[in-house]
Amino acid sequence: MSETQTQQVKPVANPAEPPVVARFRDLFNGMSSGNLGELARVYSDRIRFTDPFKTVHGLDELMGYFEGAYANVIDCRFEFGDTLVDGDQVCLTWVMKLRHKRIRRGELIEVDGISRLELKEDLITLHRDYFDAGQLLYENLPVLGSAVRWLRRYAA
Repeated sequence: MSETQTQQVKPVANPAEPPVVARFRDLFNGMSSGNLGELARVYSDRIRFTDPFKTVHGLDELMGYFEGAYANVIDCRFEFGDTLVDGDQVCLTWVMKLRHKRIRRGELIEVDGISRLELKEDLITLHRDYFDAGQLLYENLPVLGSAVRWLRRYAA
């Protein structure tokens, strides 16, 4: 292979990583306002999902929550980083790259986060997202955003 050619490197799956983790990544990078994907291939019927804005219980409530959350999304992709597996517990780091109709007039924003997952029978029974709601929302609102950004600089 010459120096000008690039070799495509396919990531090697971690043998300790449960198969549902790959389905989880695929699900979130395929979701859009018109396509929530196959939630039942990833989540248990008795899922408990929590993020900084809401907690929902059950697959039907989760679907309703995602329908609302993605309603004004132009594009949303996740760059997944480190994955830690400890038995039936999984933590994944990620950067969400989001374009939303109502946030910064659809400009790209990036939000750092971590998902903590609990698994049972190769499905997710608990999904907890940790991220800075200010980084996602408050810093990007027209009037409040400049005040929050100023406050962060002032406090640093």
